[in-house]
Amino acid sequence: MPAFVVSVTIENKPGISDPEGETILNDLVLRGSSEEISRIRTAKMLKFTIIEADKESAGDRVEKICNDLRIFNPLVSSVSIGVSEQAGSN
Repeated sequence: MPAFVVSVTIENKPGISDPEGETILNDLVLRGSSEEISRIRTAKMLKFTIIEADKESAGDRVEKICNDLRIFNPLVSSVSIGVSEQAGSN
């Protein structure tokens, strides 16, 4: 079975404050080097390497793992999942 890399991106939902993003933005504004940037949002990414029959199964399995382990708070976080085949896997 092939191996897949499943990327799970966790970020705050719109309307939820992002102090880390605000701090990064404030540092840029204070330095005066990037005045055209008006907003920065941060996110966390987890990368799982998993052996499954196909891309859909790999994504579904990792999504179930994340939900079962409560890796994120669904009230304040949104999650997106991307799946790609690991190079060299057959």
